[in-house]
Amino acid sequence: MLAQAPRTSLADTAADSIRAEISAGRWAVGSRIPIEPQLAQLLGVSRGTVREAVKTLVSRGLLEVRQGSGTYVRSGFDPSSSLQKMRLASLRDQFEVRRALEVEAARLAAVRHTARDLRRLHTLLDKRGVPDAGEGGDGGAAFIERDLAFHLAIVDVSGNLALAETCRFITGYIKETIASTMGTVLPEPDEAAHRAIVEGIASRDPDVAAAAVRDFMAPMINALSLGTPS
Repeated sequence: MLAQAPRTSLADTAADSIRAEISAGRWAVGSRIPIEPQLAQLLGVSRGTVREAVKTLVSRGLLEVRQGSGTYVRSGFDPSSSLQKMRLASLRDQFEVRRALEVEAARLAAVRHTARDLRRLHTLLDKRGVPDAGEGGDGGAAFIERDLAFHLAIVDVSGNLALAETCRFITGYIKETIASTMGTVLPEPDEAAHRAIVEGIASRDPDVAAAAVRDFMAPMINALSLGTPS
């Protein structure tokens, strides 16, 4: 019998118990886990608590619910621990990782893009505009979303699903880097720097596209390397 969950944080503790079974290999990737009533009995919790625990693990990518079939183990890797560690990373670390990902995305996009892809990038860049204090008291959240949409589109044009999913996995950190350039501490890349990336991709020369991204990231990373607070 699995260790019963204590009375506090039942859903989280139940999720931890299920994750422990997966990590230990007792429920292998691709296998179906016990049905809800059985899990409730094993864990000593209600079926409602089991449903919440399963939802948590589905959102983390460990479980997959197949309608009419059951709940299956999708992955043995829990990204939550990696996200917790990434919160300790400095702003410079985040910019350096973002540069590495976007350089490769631009290189691939230069080779694989279509005319439609270029039109989409230009459209998103036109929509991006510049930070507008009149957008409301959201601290520029609307602008951050527009800027993020442009950069994620480049990753999509790369045609590499793993790269695209990696960037979406760290979306929160990409937003932090964008937000950091909206004050007076770090330089905000202007429209010309953004358009240079699109032009690099349009050139179909991966080296030109990669250089445009490096040039784009250089002012922020250089400022952080010189001791600007992170």
